[in-house]
Amino acid sequence: MSEPRKILVTSALPYANGSIHLGHMLEYIQTDMWVRFQKHRGNQCIYVCADDAHGSAIMLRAEKEGITPEQLIANVQAEHSADFADFLVDFDNFHSTHAEENRELSSQIYLKLRDAGHIATRSITQYFDPEKKMFLADRFIKGTCPKCGTEDQYGDNCEKCGATYAPTDLKDPKSAISGATPVLKDSQHFFFKLPDFQQMLQTWTRSGTLQDAVANKIAEWLDAGLQQWDISRDAPYFGFEIPDEPGKYFYVWLDAPIGYMASFKNLCNRTPELDFDAFWGKDSTAELYHFIGKDIVNFHALFWPAMLEGAGYRKPTGINVHGYLTVNGQKMSKSRGTFIKARTYLDHLSPEYLRYYYAAKLGRGVDDLDLNLEDFVQKVNSDLVGKVVNIASRCAGFINKGNAGVMVDTNAAPELTEAFLAAAPGIADAYEARDFARAMREIMGLADRANAWIADKAPWSLNKQEGKQDEVQAICATGVNLFRQLVIFLKPVLPLLAADAEAFLNVAPLTWNDHATLLSNHQLNEFKPLMTRIDPVKVQAMTDASKEDLTASQTDTGDAAPAGNGELAKDPLSPEIEFDTFAAVDLRVALIVKAEHVEGADKLLRLTLDIGDEQRNVFSGIKSAYPDPSKLNGRLTMMIANLKPRKMKFGISEGMVMAAGPGGEEIYLLSPDSGAKPGQRIK
Repeated sequence: MSEPRKILVTSALPYANGSIHLGHMLEYIQTDMWVRFQKHRGNQCIYVCADDAHGSAIMLRAEKEGITPEQLIANVQAEHSADFADFLVDFDNFHSTHAEENRELSSQIYLKLRDAGHIATRSITQYFDPEKKMFLADRFIKGTCPKCGTEDQYGDNCEKCGATYAPTDLKDPKSAISGATPVLKDSQHFFFKLPDFQQMLQTWTRSGTLQDAVANKIAEWLDAGLQQWDISRDAPYFGFEIPDEPGKYFYVWLDAPIGYMASFKNLCNRTPELDFDAFWGKDSTAELYHFIGKDIVNFHALFWPAMLEGAGYRKPTGINVHGYLTVNGQKMSKSRGTFIKARTYLDHLSPEYLRYYYAAKLGRGVDDLDLNLEDFVQKVNSDLVGKVVNIASRCAGFINKGNAGVMVDTNAAPELTEAFLAAAPGIADAYEARDFARAMREIMGLADRANAWIADKAPWSLNKQEGKQDEVQAICATGVNLFRQLVIFLKPVLPLLAADAEAFLNVAPLTWNDHATLLSNHQLNEFKPLMTRIDPVKVQAMTDASKEDLTASQTDTGDAAPAGNGELAKDPLSPEIEFDTFAAVDLRVALIVKAEHVEGADKLLRLTLDIGDEQRNVFSGIKSAYPDPSKLNGRLTMMIANLKPRKMKFGISEGMVMAAGPGGEEIYLLSPDSGAKPGQRIK
C-alpha cells in the first residue's frame, strides 16, 4: 500500500468587506469536497484560508461606520467563519492577512526580492484627493467618459459604451470619496520586475499545473511580454508598511497570496508536528493546490509563482480554476432575488442540498455553473431522497420488525455488490480529477441499479407470503449494504447525511476503504428519516428574502398604475424634458411568454416577458381590457427595459409595458411592426 500523500490546499481569500454569497460558496464547497475526499482516502490533507483584510476599501468603510479597520475585519471574520462552518466547509485554519505571521513573511519575501535585484522604483503621476489627502485608485475616480460623454463613469472604463481609458482621460473628474476635484501629483512607487521570470513562467505554466484553457489565456500575456507590477501604495492605506520605506505600503495583492503561507504558519505555530518548510521549502515534496475563480488567474499564475521563485520558495503543484455562478441562467440579481447571501440560504435550506447540486454540476473546466432553482429542487429530491435515502427507508423497517434490527449474513445480489466494488476506482479517479459531476453520475447510476433490483425483488410483497421471511431479510440486508456503499462514496459531499447514516448503521465513521467490506450479522439502530424533500415554498421564501429593498416610486396600494395612463390626456402637458433624458429610455421589443391574473389584485396582470437575453416579470394594470390574459400569450409588445425595479405587494416589477387608451376596457397594448424580434431596441 502506498504512503499517504502530504497535501496543502487553499481557497481564494474572501475580502473582509462584505458578506459571503452563493457565488463565493461555489469555490469553498468544491475545495472542501476535494479535501474531504483526500482525508477520506487516508491522506494528510490540510486546508487553510484567511480573510483578505487590507486595502483602501476596508479603510474607507471602517471610517464610514465609525469604527477602526481592525474592528471591521474582526466583525466580518466572525460572520464569514460562521457561514463557512454552517455550510460544512471544514478549514484546518481560517486566519487573517492582517496578522503578524503575514507581516513577517511579506517583509521577508519583499526583502529577498529586493536584495536579488527584482524590485525597481520610479515616479508615477496619479490623481490625488486634496480633501482626503490620499491618492485615488481608478475605482475612486468618477467623471465624464471621454468617448461617449456619459457622466458619472469610473476612472478606467465606461459602463455605457464599454470604452477603456486612463483616469487622466476622464472629463470633469471627481473624487468618488469626497466629491472634490482631484489634482495630479507625483509619487515614488515600487515595482516587482515580473519580466525577470518570463522564461520560468513559460515553462511552468505549460507543465500541467494549469487547465489547458487557463494556460492558453496565460500564454496571451506571456506572448505580449510581461510588464513590471506596481506593488506599493501611499499612505493613508490599511496594510503593511514596506520595510525601510516610511509612508509606503504593500499593495493588497502583494500580501494577499502570502496570506496562504501565513495561515499555514499560524497553524504550524499551534501544531508542533507540522513543519512549515516541509510544505513551503524549495525542496518540499508535499503537494500544494490553490482553488480560485477565473477572474484572479493573472495574480495566481504569473505574479505569485514569480514571487515564490524569486524569494526561494516552492511553487504550486496545481492551480484549479473555476467559472462564475449564474442563477436561472442569468447573472445574480438583487431585484430578482437571485443574489443570495450564504446566511439567507441557510435560513431556509439545508447546506447539503447545495453541496450536492454543485457537485452534480462541477466538471474539470472553467465554464460557468448555473444554479437553476427549479432543477435544483427536482435533482436533490430525485437523487438524494428518491434514490439514495429511499434504499435505506425501504429496507430498514423489514429488518427491524422481522429480525430485531439484525442484518443477516447473506448476500442476495453478489453480481450487484461486485459492480459497486468495481465502480469505486472510477469514482475515486473522478474525485481526484475534480470532476465531481462524473463522480455523482456514476454514484447515482449505482443507486438506480440498487433501486431497480429492490423493486424487482419487492420485499414488501414477499413479506406477505408464507415462508418468504428469510428471503425478505436477505434482500433487505443486501439493500442496506448497498446503501452503505453509496454513503461511503458520497461522504465528501454530504458529511451530515453520512454521520446520520453511520448512526443508523451503528458503525464507526466510514472511510473510503470500508467500501471493500460488507456488514453481516450486524445490529442496526432504529431508522430515522435521513433527509427530507426540498419544499419549493422554501426556495421562494429564500429568493423573496434576498430581494433588494427597492423603494417604490409611488404609494403601494397593491396595483400598479396602468401602463400608458389615458388620464394624462386630460391634464396640462408635463414639463419639457431634455432629449438626452428621453434618449436614456431603453425601449425593447418584448414577447409575452405568459400573462396571468394576480390573486388579490383588481387591476393587475402578471406578464412574463422575453427580451432576448433574459426574462422579466412585469405587473401591468390592464386587467380590465384583457379579462382572459391567455389571449396575450405569444404576442409582441414594447417595454421600457431600464426602468428601476419596483417593489410591490405582489412581488418585484422589472419594467413597464407600453399601452394607450382612455382606460377601462379601452386600453391597448402597443405592438411593434411585424418582423420585430424579442430584445430588439426600438430607436
